[in-house]
Amino acid sequence: MAQEEQQNGFGARRFVRMLPALMIAVAALFDLATPPRFTAAPLFAAAPLIAAPFFSWLTTLITGAAATAGVILLHVYKGTMDEPTAYTELVTVITVSGLALLINRVIQRSSERLASARVLAETAQRAVLPTPAERIGGLRIAARYEAALADAFIGGDLFAVQDTPHGVRLVVGDVRGKGLGAVEAVAVAIGAFREAAEQERSLEGVTDRLERALLREAGRRETLDAVEAFTTAVLAEIPHGGDVVRVVNRGHPEPLMLYADGGLDHLAPREHALPLGMVELGVWPDQVVEYPLPPGAILLFYTDGLSEARDADGVFYDPGARLDGRRFPGPGELLDELLDDVRRHTGGGATDDMALLAVAGPPEPRLGRRIIPPVVKRP
Repeated sequence: MAQEEQQNGFGARRFVRMLPALMIAVAALFDLATPPRFTAAPLFAAAPLIAAPFFSWLTTLITGAAATAGVILLHVYKGTMDEPTAYTELVTVITVSGLALLINRVIQRSSERLASARVLAETAQRAVLPTPAERIGGLRIAARYEAALADAFIGGDLFAVQDTPHGVRLVVGDVRGKGLGAVEAVAVAIGAFREAAEQERSLEGVTDRLERALLREAGRRETLDAVEAFTTAVLAEIPHGGDVVRVVNRGHPEPLMLYADGGLDHLAPREHALPLGMVELGVWPDQVVEYPLPPGAILLFYTDGLSEARDADGVFYDPGARLDGRRFPGPGELLDELLDDVRRHTGGGATDDMALLAVAGPPEPRLGRRIIPPVVKRP
């Protein structure tokens, strides 16, 4: 399937490269095969316009020159170079070729500015969102941040993993909004998480510290975004040498547990909670749900940019359905294949950023499966 799509893309690109020359050839044949009252000037003029958005300035110039030369040679061949229509057609093709060069320059500069903006955005994003190490606390870690293709704005997706005296703790979240405000909130969230993960004895305490930090950040900004600010997040804790994972979910997409035998489970909370920063709408104790973590299992955490990725028909991507029954040798391979599958589903473009984090213990030869009902720890 992927090979077929690649061949189709190559064929489309080859056709686009040939199209300007094809237009000039069709224009010449049309002019030779029709009576003098018909003109092929529009076809000649179309060639540089087609080249403008897809080729370099020099190629566009050569295409315009070839179209102009084609008009002159045809009129010389037919002996009509001294007629007014010949000059009209020639001026038309030259004028359109000049416009095509201008369009090409505008497109090139816009592309350069967009590329520069995206580089700056991604640099700023990675400055506050460093990729975690491949091994932390005896666990294998893989993380990917996929920027949306729709714009150059910086998103609010975040992830962090930290080895602490209480085990390996992690957070994956999504701050509402984009731009510098979202980056500031991401930086605050990650900073608060790293400090609280070291100091707090319980995962509930880490969640509470994170919420208070985000509320302080929202109160500092006197904008509409500050009033409507919230962050969906899922926090997890894996004790050192343990075979369990503890999870707190605050309005975030459910993590997935992929077993070594290809099975899959959704780590759903017993009760759905509001995102961080929405205490005005209600306050209740956070619930830690504990799940067994069998040998060979991989935990997948993600933001809604994954589950809300759509295909051409508007169908959402369902990571649980797409991954169920599949086996992966490690977290890195899981994320690489997952991103490839999302690109196939969307046709290569996404409208929202997505952060992916996969966690696995050391590889085990024995297959582990079957999850027992979660144990809810209440404060």
